Amino acid sequence: MLRLRAGVVYPITAPPIEDGAVLVGADGRISAVGPQAKVPSPHEAERLEFQDAILTPGLVNAHTHLELTHLAGKNGETSFVPWIKRIRELKDATPPEAFIAAAEAGLRDCWTRGVTCIAETGSTGAAMEALVRFGGRGIMYQEVFGPGPAQVSAAMEELERQVLRLRRLATSMRGVGVSPHAPYSVSEALYRRVARFAQQEQLPIALHLAESQEETELVRFGAGPFAEVLRGRGIVVEPHHCSPVQYLRELGVLRSGTLAIHCVQVDDADLQILKTARVAVVHCPRSNRMHGHGAAPIAALREAGLTVGIGTDSVVSVPDLDVWAETRASWFGAEEALRFLTLEGARALGWERIIGSLEVGKAADLAVFRYTPPQRLPPPPHALLTVIAGRVVHRA
Repeated sequence: MLRLRAGVVYPITAPPIEDGAVLVGADGRISAVGPQAKVPSPHEAERLEFQDAILTPGLVNAHTHLELTHLAGKNGETSFVPWIKRIRELKDATPPEAFIAAAEAGLRDCWTRGVTCIAETGSTGAAMEALVRFGGRGIMYQEVFGPGPAQVSAAMEELERQVLRLRRLATSMRGVGVSPHAPYSVSEALYRRVARFAQQEQLPIALHLAESQEETELVRFGAGPFAEVLRGRGIVVEPHHCSPVQYLRELGVLRSGTLAIHCVQVDDADLQILKTARVAVVHCPRSNRMHGHGAAPIAALREAGLTVGIGTDSVVSVPDLDVWAETRASWFGAEEALRFLTLEGARALGWERIIGSLEVGKAADLAVFRYTPPQRLPPPPHALLTVIAGRVVHRA
């Protein structure tokens, strides 16, 4: 058992509690939360006190590529299409053990920042191995690529093999999904096959969508730098005369449980499609800015009633895995930022009944941050304490 006391406790689903406390049961779940004087203090519980700190639910990083942590600072390309090509070259030159070491380093970095749940998009499965080894929480979305129709069978065979391997490692804390990468790297036929496979196997989907103007050019007009690259590989490119969101709706991959990452290049019609399909969106503002994509229309996304989580993307796109920096880049208010990083992130992943707020019966995923009165939020990027399912995984 664990009893934590802090200067302020932020339950998220209830007002902040001055001089509050949380009691964690032996089952790794929250058994009490409230004012310090009203929360039981069993003699067998370990007591931790943080008077000049805030206690929050564990943070959710809703889009990571932790397996690429070792590539920080190694991609000097500035234009998006050459940058994508260089990433592929760097990955091809990476031995399997380096991906695992990178994912482990990335996971531990997340924990130092109070992140207790990740949504990893990757092709190697290294992040799932890191989650297993260290006892972390997250969803591993297995990437699948194949822009040419001739690649469909081989791509699906590899996807099914990898999903089977990941499912052997899955638990209630570690989920498995699939990620047909993006419209410039996945053919129409492959999208349809992945959509059917995900539905049959009841797997959530994550995909990069409406990220760049180059992607929009490819889908709508069959033109632009992505089209040139594909034609250079002998792949037939045809215009679809619609937006990427409209295109993927027709292919059946936009549904409840789908995580649409970026969504910068969207209009009102696209927002209505996403809302009707009950798709969640992941906002990655610093990555979007670094690549010159522009800014996702967060106000419009929220007005449309869409669930929005926050993700850092990879450290090849951003300088670090600081999710608080993502909220500052979006000019969110302090408590609004905290809600995006906790309950809204959990909701985007479909895990809001398990994590995301401090409520009795929920998993004891917690973070403690130092603050300097009178300002409490946003706290420093590194946590004093990070707890997952009642287990301390980071202590400053």
